[in-house]
Amino acid sequence: MDSLKRNYQSPGVSAADSTTVFVVKSLLNPIVAVLVLAACLAVRDDTLHGPWFLVAVLGFVGGAEVLGMAPFTGLRSFREAVNELADFVLRWVVFTASVYALIVISGLGERFSLRVLLAWAFATPITAFAAQVAAHYVVVRTTRRVRRAVIVGCTALGARLEASVRSDPLLRTEILGFFEDRPPDRLEVDAKDRVIGRTGDVVDYVLRNDVNIVYVTLPMNRGPRVLQLLEGLRDSTVSIYFVPDIFAFNLIQGRFDLVDGIPLVAVRETPFYGVRAILKRVTDMLVAGVATLLLAPVLAFVAAGVKLTSPGPVIFRQRRYGLDGKSITVYKFRSMTVTEDGDRSYTQVTRGDARVTPFGDFIRRTSLDELPQLFNVLEGSMSIVGPRPHAVAVNEQYRRLIPGYMVRHKVKPGITGWAQVNGYRGGDDLGSMTKRIEFDLEYLRRWSLWLDIQILFMTALLVLNDKRAY
Repeated sequence: MDSLKRNYQSPGVSAADSTTVFVVKSLLNPIVAVLVLAACLAVRDDTLHGPWFLVAVLGFVGGAEVLGMAPFTGLRSFREAVNELADFVLRWVVFTASVYALIVISGLGERFSLRVLLAWAFATPITAFAAQVAAHYVVVRTTRRVRRAVIVGCTALGARLEASVRSDPLLRTEILGFFEDRPPDRLEVDAKDRVIGRTGDVVDYVLRNDVNIVYVTLPMNRGPRVLQLLEGLRDSTVSIYFVPDIFAFNLIQGRFDLVDGIPLVAVRETPFYGVRAILKRVTDMLVAGVATLLLAPVLAFVAAGVKLTSPGPVIFRQRRYGLDGKSITVYKFRSMTVTEDGDRSYTQVTRGDARVTPFGDFIRRTSLDELPQLFNVLEGSMSIVGPRPHAVAVNEQYRRLIPGYMVRHKVKPGITGWAQVNGYRGGDDLGSMTKRIEFDLEYLRRWSLWLDIQILFMTALLVLNDKRAY
């Protein structure tokens, strides 16, 4: 159930408890990040003023996106606690290193204390981890008593729901068992020992065993079983939840929402909405702007090299699909003797391709030919990280062959992407393209600021060490 973002209260938790839990989960890490920074500054008799206030804002956003929402899983074992703490430290150290790099690049390095930033880098994840452990026990003790629940329908969805409820102690819910009419040999899951009756027995069982919640995983229609169940529970105080089976739809950023009281389920949506969209755009502008300034000499060198080593334009423009499948013009340094538009036909570059110039071979192997796409990012047609854009002719070919191909266009295309750092940088065959699309869709499902940072570091290592580029 973790692929859905819930904009409603958790089943089995009161509205007040649910709001408290959500607020604490969402704000714990960001607040800890700011408080630890303030404490580090206080040791040096300084405060969150001037430029440090900007760092605090970045820390608040980073605490939410890099450290994520507090899971509140409690301490299961010493090994898991160590692994989780190590992951916290790694994420935050990489984030603070990125912040410091931006500070140095912007020329403000002398206004910040490196000791404070180092202390913040290592104290924040340790403090956040300790705060999560403490908050877990506090919230669990202050939420309502354990509630008793049953699941109507011994289905794969029902088994998944049971596992999710059991794994979240904050729900304070005990699953007593399943009610199912089908014989054991027709069940989708091996849970026959958990079946405690037929659907017709639910009402009597609920009234006799002080059950607080009934989860219904049967199809949500006006079938006789469902109507009989609802009618029988009318005079009880039990809470009833229908669990829609939407996981067969290959969810992309699935979440619940309301439009004037009408419930909606997002099955396929962009990860960049609200604050996330602002965060993504600000990050793109910041990274692209700084990179353009730093790499200006390199851009000039490559432009001169292209111009002096072969006839033709310095910049190669090609029409590709961007956000929502709209046509965009992508810029690259010309590396070949031809400039295919890629609108109606496109011939994939191969190793030793005669169309590639000697200087073009160099800039392709080092990925310098992609640098003009920084201007695509600045103008807003591309992002630093995202699915790589394909020529229009390639899109038209594979959108008919690969299910879900066009879903990758729910976000802006990127200069680098999750598929590229996982080894699918090129290849025009169906197998390679299918794997590339799988990674692109995984990126949409998993997006976070931390994932973008990971991809940027992996890209840097790939450019330095990839011997397969051509």
